[in-house]
Amino acid sequence: MANFLREAVEKKKQMYIQKLLNAGVYKVSDRQLYDLTLSELETIYKARVERR
Repeated sequence: MANFLREAVEKKKQMYIQKLLNAGVYKVSDRQLYDLTLSELETIYKARVERR
């Protein structure tokens, strides 16, 4: 069960990373997207991409 949850979180992170990259977002406050948590990625996506 733990592996399933971990894989689901990683898959969702990759989805947000890809969407942000497609929108031209590569770094946030000198941090790479891959270093951010799922919650951080969701927040950044909603703030920068959905509001366009």
